[in-house]
Amino acid sequence: MSEWLSPEEWSAVTLSLKVATTAMVGSVVPGIAVAMLLARGRFWGRHLLDAVVHLPLILPPVAVGYVLLLTFGRRGPVGAFLAEHFGIVFSFRWTGAALACAIMGFPLLVRAIRLSIEAVDRKLERAGETLGAHPIFVFLLVTLPLILPGILAGMVLSFAKAMGEFGATITFVSNIPGETQTLPSAIYTFTQVPGGESGALRLTLVSVLLSLAALWGSEWLARRVRRRLSVG
Repeated sequence: MSEWLSPEEWSAVTLSLKVATTAMVGSVVPGIAVAMLLARGRFWGRHLLDAVVHLPLILPPVAVGYVLLLTFGRRGPVGAFLAEHFGIVFSFRWTGAALACAIMGFPLLVRAIRLSIEAVDRKLERAGETLGAHPIFVFLLVTLPLILPGILAGMVLSFAKAMGEFGATITFVSNIPGETQTLPSAIYTFTQVPGGESGALRLTLVSVLLSLAALWGSEWLARRVRRRLSVG
């Protein structure tokens, strides 16, 4: 692929994979926790939390990116605090692109996991509790294996969303080659310059291939998990 793509195009591909993978991995644990709260929790503000989690699905991505810039930018309350005390900077960095992609894909991750949790037979969990197992062990040994296909599906959806995210990313971290220029940003750049059609087409084909590979991998893993659960 390195012979087919130019160094700049290859840089956009590798950066997109890095950003999407970071966004996906960083979202898994919070996604499971929030999905559990929404599926099993009974507390005041549950519907508000549900609305906030799903807000990125209905807001314009540019608006989400602008809110991130106001919050996590160098002059934003959170961004200034992180930069001053921990040296962590998100704005105009690849880490900011990962943060934007994680937020945009978070609703899809949570929804897939939540549906899996709601489909779990509570009798299996109660059986473990009756035998004296701690709730944490019940979750790890009973609930988690049962919802694993949903977690995998949510991870793939989050990864795919991150690979295709454009509006929030370009608003928050701009379009800096080698630093924040992901696949969608690179495709957009090619469409804005004369003679860039071939580059845009190449990167579009790469995006399609990566998305198909992610979907195939998800189905393969889900089949293996279901087969192992049925055998067990």
